[in-house]
Amino acid sequence: MRKFLKVLHTLASCGLIGGIACYMILLVFAPQETPANYADMRQAIAAIADYVLIPSMGVAIVSGLLSMAVHRPYQDKGWALLKLAMGILMFKGVLTVVGGKADYVAAVSRRVANGEPAADVLQQAIGHEWGALIVVMALSVANVILGIWRPKHLRPKWARPGERQQVTGPVGQDPVAESEHSLPAA
Repeated sequence: MRKFLKVLHTLASCGLIGGIACYMILLVFAPQETPANYADMRQAIAAIADYVLIPSMGVAIVSGLLSMAVHRPYQDKGWALLKLAMGILMFKGVLTVVGGKADYVAAVSRRVANGEPAADVLQQAIGHEWGALIVVMALSVANVILGIWRPKHLRPKWARPGERQQVTGPVGQDPVAESEHSLPAA
């Protein structure tokens, strides 16, 4: 079960980073000379958000949470808790800023291409787009780095073996640190 969740989490992370990269590449290199070209580019971005970014983010969050539930030692690791916190921030960013705006901007750009005067609404809708993309990409890359590097010094104080209270055994035996009494890995 752990290996399956790890592979699923890794694939979802790849999909998330790849989807954000595609979004950025389309913003920079797709033809945008005419309103119709711009609307087509925005439709492609909306499709990437709907079919790659949001599903990948959902699978990454769920598989990460399930990994923490199945493999109990992850609950005591600071890097896993930091990944969880950053994952929640990324989920909010992908769901509200990137995914939600992609569909809205695609609809508004299609109206502009059809001749409706909505250019000022379009400018307001894409005002913070690059900032959100850069933040979500940075959080995604940081999560991957934490998942690979797994720094040992990022443990919460309550999970550090040297700072736990000693548990004493029967009279005459040496104290044993509580951290040595762990459950076997699932």
